[in-house]
Amino acid sequence: MNSQFSRRDFLKTGSGALAFAALSPAGFAVENSQGKRPLKKAMMLQTVGFPGSTFDKFKAIKDAGFAGVEPLSHMNQDEVLKARDENGLETPSVCCATHWKENIASPDAAERERSLEGLKQALRDAKNYGASSVLFVSGKVDKNISYADAYKRSQQEIRKALPLAEQLGVKIAIENVWNNYLISPLEAARYIDEFNSPAIGWHFDIGNIYRYGWPEQWISILGKRIQKLHFKEFSTKKMQNEGLHKGFDVQYLEGTNDWPAIMKALDAIGYNGWGIAEPAYAKPAVDAAGLKNISERLDKIFAS
Repeated sequence: MNSQFSRRDFLKTGSGALAFAALSPAGFAVENSQGKRPLKKAMMLQTVGFPGSTFDKFKAIKDAGFAGVEPLSHMNQDEVLKARDENGLETPSVCCATHWKENIASPDAAERERSLEGLKQALRDAKNYGASSVLFVSGKVDKNISYADAYKRSQQEIRKALPLAEQLGVKIAIENVWNNYLISPLEAARYIDEFNSPAIGWHFDIGNIYRYGWPEQWISILGKRIQKLHFKEFSTKKMQNEGLHKGFDVQYLEGTNDWPAIMKALDAIGYNGWGIAEPAYAKPAVDAAGLKNISERLDKIFAS
């Protein structure tokens, strides 16, 4: 599909893609104008907003048509493994549960140590679940933590986890978030390359980037550094008219995202991994119908 294809036309033709997706087993390649696109569909467990056990949520994710789930670290491993195996799901990625609470770029050495230990536990969890990467936020910049210090400290601490990552065969994947640094794709690529290690890469969040730029441009620069993808919609119109975080208050296919251009950029770098749904903050999967809606909309996006 041409990247200049209008959003209105895209939504009109989306029903065809959905019809195909309904006939396709979860996790298998979907058709696009160039043939088959080998993406597999997963759900971020943290965004499943209805009550229930880990098993209940995994089952709902499977029933909605997802092939995988991204759990948090520091969960009960036996519960996660039971829910994974009995529902026939994969766990491609683990999200570190401690990276916001414990800033790895903090001026406080004790906090940095706690953050590092959280990352190491996430790596061990990932290995146990069969995940190939850990989503990690590499600190944040604020009035009291300078950009330069955050960059230097985070690299120093993350380097301490690389031997474990290499030993376990699990990659550390840095996510682009609103942490006030690593806000250029050229800088993000340099940040990763300076580790000079195959055990670190990038976890690219498509929606988060609209505050700073365009995802297709980031994808082309980050290239093979991208380990996993978070699929998230964003509306720059809502951000400008209603407030910064209101940009996330939009359903998939109803925001700014130029999905045909984004998918074309992914094709160009040969990305063939997982697309993990992280629904907008105000549009969580609050019930089984919400999960199904997200799954169906992702099928349309994958096929664009």
